[in-house]
Parts: sequence; structure tokens; C-alpha cells
Amino acid sequence: MTARVLDGKVVAAAVKAEVAAEVKKLGRAPGLATVLVGDDQASHVYVRGKRRDAEEVGMVSIHHQLPSTISQTDLEKLIRSLNEDPSVDGILVQLPLPKGLDGQTAVRTIDPAKDADGLHPFNLGLLVLDQPGPRSCTPSGVMRILDHYDIPTSGARAVVVGRSFLVGRPLALMLGARGTDATVSTAHSRTRDLAELTKQADILIAAIGAAQMITASHIRPGATVIDVGINRLEDGRLVGDVDFTSAAEVAGAITPVPGGVGPMTRAMLLVNTLAAAKLRAA
Repeated sequence: MTARVLDGKVVAAAVKAEVAAEVKKLGRAPGLATVLVGDDQASHVYVRGKRRDAEEVGMVSIHHQLPSTISQTDLEKLIRSLNEDPSVDGILVQLPLPKGLDGQTAVRTIDPAKDADGLHPFNLGLLVLDQPGPRSCTPSGVMRILDHYDIPTSGARAVVVGRSFLVGRPLALMLGARGTDATVSTAHSRTRDLAELTKQADILIAAIGAAQMITASHIRPGATVIDVGINRLEDGRLVGDVDFTSAAEVAGAITPVPGGVGPMTRAMLLVNTLAAAKLRAA
């Protein structure tokens, strides 16, 4: 392997230390409310990690575990009660929700000022307008990794493979924003000659949700490769959207899976919650 490994755990630890220091200055413990519906084991693991992170930086974790049989009306009623709760600074509804529940409507019910995940349409609109506001956690985590490891973005050609509103679209906007100044192309599963496009990238982000789809043949030698995907193979292994072994022989820098972008998603959730608490205290 020749590529430098961009360790997300190291960056996440630095972010958490910064948040913990700011929480101490705030004078009160910000509250992060998590809402978990149903018994999906992966969701349970994710939420446990988020709650643990919150407590480690001095925040209060306020958890609501709901049965999969809950109605949309009752779910939204809970969210509205959290909107009104003065002890709650950030709200996260763990997605996806069980079948029969509308996740996007649930997210829209969250007060945009308490949107810890940065997924409310109002906040996505602020991103489009390049205005301050909560940013989607995974794209924000990618940006922090690039900054931490001094990956130059100004004038760089970036290709984002994936166009979801969770990652691909907001990340493309962040990369192209003033001050970051990358030239960004967005690709997806229907892109013709995908490898011809991705091989032009100085920064290649894989966020398409297909295990090991991106191989060495997609990568320009020396490029930075950020793997947002997380997929479980039949043998139980967790892998990303990038074939790490072959890609690492070509790339100049690469994030691993696990241990790359994943820890950063949770860390940026804390950043959003802290920012919300500061705004409420102002």
C-alpha cells in the first residue's frame, strides 16, 4: 500500500476535545435528544455511539426509544414536545424509520434551530444560499477530514459519486462554496463512462451505497479518496464503496472503512448541538 491513510478516529477525537472544552465554557450541559423507533440493530448501535459521545463531551443525552408500531401522529407529537423542551438543544431522529413511517416528514417536524443532523429543508436551503446554519453531519465530517490533513481544495477538481440529500448533494455544495473553491462534478449510478470522469478528480468521494464499486481503475494516481460508504458483506465484513486494497495502491491518500468518515459523522453531530446551545444562550 502506498496511500496515506486518513484516520477519521484521530480527527473525531480532536473535534470531541474541542467540543468538550467549549461545553465547559458554556456554563451548562447542552441536551441532545435522540429518537429511535423500532428494533433495527444497526440503528441501535449508531444511537448508542451517539449517546456515548454526547456524554463524553459533557452533554446530556435524552433518549426516546419508541416501538415500531407508533403512529406518525404520535411520533410527530413527541418531536414537537422536544421542540418546546428548554433542556433540549439538539434533536436527532434516527433514520431510516420502520416501514409505514415517513422519515422526511418527521425531520421536517423538528425545529430547524434544533436540527442536530442538519437535514431539515430549511437548513439545506441555508446551505444552498451559503448562509450559516446546521450542516449535514457526514458531509461536514468529510470537510473536516480534508482540513485536518491539509488536503488542498482551492482550484482542485472534485468528483462526488452519489447524489443523495444526506451526503452527495450537500457535500457537492460544501466543496464548491466560497473559501473551499473546488470545481465539483456529481456522478451517480447512471453516469456514462464513470471511470473516465472519476480519473479526472484530485479529490474523489464515493457515496453511492454499492460495496467496493470504486476500484483502482477509477482513480487518478495520487488522488485523495474519501469513502463514505459502509456495506456489510455476506461474510460479515464491513467495507466501503471503495475497494480499499486496490485503491490504496494508486491513491495518494484514502480513508478506511471502518474508521474513516463514520466517526466524523458522530463528531459533527456534537458540533451542531453545541452551536445550537450557544445560539439559544446568546
